[in-house]
Amino acid sequence: MTLTIVPIETPSEADREAILAPLRAYNIRHAGYPRIKPVALVLTDDAGRKVGGLWGRCSYDWLFVELLSVPEGQRGGNYGSALMGQAEGIARDHGCVGMWLDTFEFQARGFYEKLGFELFGTMEDYPVGSRRFFLRKRF
Repeated sequence: MTLTIVPIETPSEADREAILAPLRAYNIRHAGYPRIKPVALVLTDDAGRKVGGLWGRCSYDWLFVELLSVPEGQRGGNYGSALMGQAEGIARDHGCVGMWLDTFEFQARGFYEKLGFELFGTMEDYPVGSRRFFLRKRF
């Protein structure tokens, strides 16, 4: 069999699935089923509008927090800590051994460290002149 590399300008979900399917099968053969569980916690304002929250997924016994967002005017009001605490409860209930995430140098590394997260990796120049940090918290 001969393979050809084809760049796709506007990839679709079907393109993503075609790339993911063989990787998923390989991973399941070697590491077992990942037990994926999406995690979404939404912050709403007084009018019921969605204004922030937490987005992540449990997979292979860890919760990855992909997004955490609190409106700027509400930061310092313990919403971020409450979201992370609730997400940790979900992760524990799902049998996870920990949580991990990434954050930019100009974002919230100190916030996460106050919650018990530790640095396990740094990517320099992402974006150029700054850094991206990878943190984890083992239960």
